Amino acid sequence: MPLPKAELHLHIEGTLEPELAFRLAERNGVELSYADTESLREAYRFEDLQSFLNLYYELMAVLRTERDFEELADAYLARAAAQGVRHAEIFFDPQAHLARGVEMGTVVEGLWRALGRSVETHGVSTRLIMCFLRDESAESALATLDAAGPYLDRITGVGLDSAEVGNPPEKFREVYEAAAALGLRRVAHAGEEGPPEYVVQALDLLGVERVDHGLRSMEDPALVERLVRDRVPLTLCPLSNVRLRTVDTLADHPLPAMLDAGLMCTVNSDDPAYFGGYAGDNFTAVQDTLGLSEDRLRELARNSFLASFLEDDEDRRARYLAEVEAYEFPGRAA
Repeated sequence: MPLPKAELHLHIEGTLEPELAFRLAERNGVELSYADTESLREAYRFEDLQSFLNLYYELMAVLRTERDFEELADAYLARAAAQGVRHAEIFFDPQAHLARGVEMGTVVEGLWRALGRSVETHGVSTRLIMCFLRDESAESALATLDAAGPYLDRITGVGLDSAEVGNPPEKFREVYEAAAALGLRRVAHAGEEGPPEYVVQALDLLGVERVDHGLRSMEDPALVERLVRDRVPLTLCPLSNVRLRTVDTLADHPLPAMLDAGLMCTVNSDDPAYFGGYAGDNFTAVQDTLGLSEDRLRELARNSFLASFLEDDEDRRARYLAEVEAYEFPGRAA
């Protein structure tokens, strides 16, 4: 039985495995530029964030109907549950679908078909977080927030993702103020490829409650001190960092130093179909490569539930935390 954990940094479009992509392409009459699943899987090798994003958006073409989004989410939840995920806060990118003529309702209702029954089907509670594409305009983000109006009972929060460099958080100050006024929780990608200043902007200008990635925060001692003092969670994605060349090798990952500094780190999978591992795979990788102790792994799992948006269900959070504390790692006496 894997260590119980919450996943807080997961793009549902990034869980599209080659087999499902081909199945949906056939069903929807979409022609992919790859001969078979193996050639597509081979394409899941990236030089940088932008080359990944190019393929990521290309493959979204197979997602057309509510049924497609339901099957995508259901497939993720099954894999996540098998790796110990008990709670998942799932990102989705509506602008990428709206631009293709797929309506907001198709995306949200389709995802909710799976998420609405996820506890009963997979034993995984869920929240849905709508992300804005930072390489699109602020006006587009505001229009997207407006389009989401009829579905806000399904959406817990907003996030900010896609190409970071040259698209600072301050660009989206107005839309985040509007989201806050609607009672939505706020997170944002910052400090992955962008500088530590982007993390500061996300905190000061967007009012984020969690920082997605935040890897480069370590370059700014004053920022580290602030993040530790305010217990701001960081949703790290180790295997993603390696695949996108944010760090050269997993052995170079600053996670141990970040934990030693007192940062509230969590471990997540980001876009697991593309980056070679789901949440449990990321835990196993950092344990094996970075030599994290059982106490450190338990801390990461505990942090994931403490950082989750479960304020509306504190009993559930308490049960999850109790599962973490009671967990016995393999090889230990029962």
